[in-house]
Amino acid sequence: MKAVIIGAGMGGTSAAIALRQLGHEVEVYEQVTENRPVGAAISVWSNGVKCLNHLGLEAETAALGGIVDSMSYIDAFTGETMCRFSMAPLIDEVGQRPYPIARAELQLMLMNAFGHDEIRFGKKMVAVHDGPDHATVEFADGSTAHGDIVIAADGARSLARDYVLGRAVERRYAGYVNFNGLVPVDEEIGPATEWTTYVGDSRRVSVMPVADNRFYFFFDVTMPEGVPFERGTARDVLADEFAGWAPGVQKLIRTLDPETTNRVEILDTDPFHTWVKGRVALLGDAAHNTTPDIGQGGCSAMEDSIALQFAFRDHADDLHAALAAYEASRTERAADLVLRARKRCDVTHGKDPEATAAWYEELRSEDGTNVIRGIVGNIVGGPLT
Repeated sequence: MKAVIIGAGMGGTSAAIALRQLGHEVEVYEQVTENRPVGAAISVWSNGVKCLNHLGLEAETAALGGIVDSMSYIDAFTGETMCRFSMAPLIDEVGQRPYPIARAELQLMLMNAFGHDEIRFGKKMVAVHDGPDHATVEFADGSTAHGDIVIAADGARSLARDYVLGRAVERRYAGYVNFNGLVPVDEEIGPATEWTTYVGDSRRVSVMPVADNRFYFFFDVTMPEGVPFERGTARDVLADEFAGWAPGVQKLIRTLDPETTNRVEILDTDPFHTWVKGRVALLGDAAHNTTPDIGQGGCSAMEDSIALQFAFRDHADDLHAALAAYEASRTERAADLVLRARKRCDVTHGKDPEATAAWYEELRSEDGTNVIRGIVGNIVGGPLT
């Protein structure tokens, strides 16, 4: 079988590796001309790590991952530790350590595992069509690609999604903007092996370790959609937005590089359960664009890739049965993660101020049991968990 994959992000490249493991011919097309992922890093929870291990990338993933031994929540204004607890119970329960990883490095790892030189860059899809014998993709440069199947991992603004559903899908603004980047580990900001989160005023600031003695950081700022922003002004914006926050937050603002700090408006899509039309199937953000509030967007895309592999393993002689099995195995699970993230988002960012205040109070008596239970609930339910 020949598979054409649109998109060389985490979903597309992991799907390409997964299908090639079965012996299929795979072509990958990507609209950008270089590896420039949106966002500085990603939390690869244990379900995502197990997917990468399954793809033969266990050692490479561990080398890129930060070591998170504990989690803590800090009062935004007083700097008081609300709670701190070990990650060991989570790792013991699910059988795999999670890893925060720099996005560009994770992306490059996956591209290299497939074959960086084999990826067709600069190929912007403008149309996709199903057919009786093959599916066809048309590109902006006038060229076409044909495959027995097309796996559309073309991201949150997916063109293929509109084709599969027969309608445009409206993305929903989640109510906040995320500023993120990388800084050197600094114990004044947070312990070197801890995921530290400052919370208050319906906002949060987090740091977590990635490889090479760096912190991945992010600031969540509740604001209307479409507020103008000039790149390079992140430090000034954040200093104003987080005036009066704890010393660790002020040190982070002084330390970050405003030229490399990303600003992302956070959106998601309502879940839907049609992922396949003929020989064309959706994967990753194209199928289940989610907010990052539970760290499962990329993990869910990697789960898609493993489920796709299992479907073609189990239905090797019938691609339509394989695609149907893939869809049936994934839509409920992915929808659940989208809605879990949306619920967590609303509590974190003050959609109901009383619920957010109650959460802050719960954190002050938290021993880790409830937080870990919630994270485990996100992790389990995939093809390898």
